[in-house]
Amino acid sequence: MISFQPTEDQQLIRDTVAEFAREQIRPLAREADEKGVVPIGVIQQGWELGLVQSAIPEAYGGAGDTHSAITGALVAEELAWGDLSIALHLLAPRLVVYPVLEMGTPEQKERILTAYAGAQFNAGSAAVVEPRFGFDLAELATTAELQNGGHVLNGSKCFVPLGADAAHILVYARSGGAGYENVSGFLVDKGTPGLTISEREKNMGLKALETNELTLENCRVPAANRLGGDAGCDFAKLMNYSRVGLAAMAVGVARAAFEYARDYAKERRAFGVAIGQKQAIAFMLAEMALEIDATRLLAWEAAWKLDRGEDATREAYLAKNYAANMVLKVTDNAVQVLGGHGYIREHPVELWLRNGRGFAAFEGLVMV
Repeated sequence: MISFQPTEDQQLIRDTVAEFAREQIRPLAREADEKGVVPIGVIQQGWELGLVQSAIPEAYGGAGDTHSAITGALVAEELAWGDLSIALHLLAPRLVVYPVLEMGTPEQKERILTAYAGAQFNAGSAAVVEPRFGFDLAELATTAELQNGGHVLNGSKCFVPLGADAAHILVYARSGGAGYENVSGFLVDKGTPGLTISEREKNMGLKALETNELTLENCRVPAANRLGGDAGCDFAKLMNYSRVGLAAMAVGVARAAFEYARDYAKERRAFGVAIGQKQAIAFMLAEMALEIDATRLLAWEAAWKLDRGEDATREAYLAKNYAANMVLKVTDNAVQVLGGHGYIREHPVELWLRNGRGFAAFEGLVMV
């Protein structure tokens, strides 16, 4: 039986993150979007909450808490409610830490986990998406060839969060034929010969988050840098963790837009009554609330299965796809509720619409 009641610890974490998002992140969201820069101060404040380090075992300097996808989904939703760009920036190190935590060799855990268990934010990232039409996770164009006891990587990636600053980038590449089972992860350190980080991408949304394209040209990494060593990694499971995170963040963005539109509809008056009393607006808001709750439950179901050690591929895929459609619909409806006000930057709904539009293309930008 699935339980939809968070544990006492999970509720405490959720409340703490929600307060941080409300008091620290949301007030900075518009300025960060306008200037294209995430304030490092709020990132350090978020880092001190232990949202990355908490799952790192005590032996490597962390708090030793259990890695839980459900807890991660709760955190991702609340942070994204504050601002999606800041949330992705703050959680970017998880893209390296959690795969190593789940599937890394003892040597990889010693090297990577200790690097991200400190008191100061340390940028880390992963490279999943490729800049080509018809991109498919099961048929990556980036390749890894075994040569002279190491691996040679060739290909291009895009949407790499903090790519220019990341101390370690987990690059996913195809080491065989098509299929998730033939995808491996490779830990590529900053400055590795053959790794070229391009200039910052200019995106429609996520304007405060730096993302980069990277090129791998005969980039050689030691055999010891293959995630999981000779055994490799379970790429499908890692992408399930990512899809749950993306679905949860889509819920956060949509919830922010819905709440703003709902409150506006209560206060804005036309022809002597609040526009929220008009049937067309009331029905639109009701449908928005329904879609948000439905998506959250889909994400929680997938997270629940992951925490039980079960295959959650179907559930995670459905949650992510449903979320991508939902967040676009809800944020667009929020703009409609505000009418002409929704199209100007005086109100944040246009920001949420731009950010929400990206979920259809996002893959591997977050991990829970």
